[in-house]
Amino acid sequence: MDRTTIEIVGMLAGLCTTGAFLPQVVKVWQTRSCSDISLVMYVILVIGLATWIAYGLLLGSMSVIIANIVTLFLAGAVLVMKLLWGKKAHDTTHG
Repeated sequence: MDRTTIEIVGMLAGLCTTGAFLPQVVKVWQTRSCSDISLVMYVILVIGLATWIAYGLLLGSMSVIIANIVTLFLAGAVLVMKLLWGKKAHDTTHG
């Protein structure tokens, strides 16, 4: 299989896995609720995505690089919202 076909398969896979995060970002943004989102999971995910980007750079694979940069942005957005709004939601329910 040639390199172009392999990268197209990688882009399709990246589109699906990256697109899976979009509904979560939209839902958290709309509801301003992060109470059921695991902070530890998103921290580990962001570290993993950064590592995937490094791996993609080492391989020179644009599909790995692009998909993981976009996913890092989306997962990072959820992580930031969790850090900003997760504490506030906790304070209002116990305060």
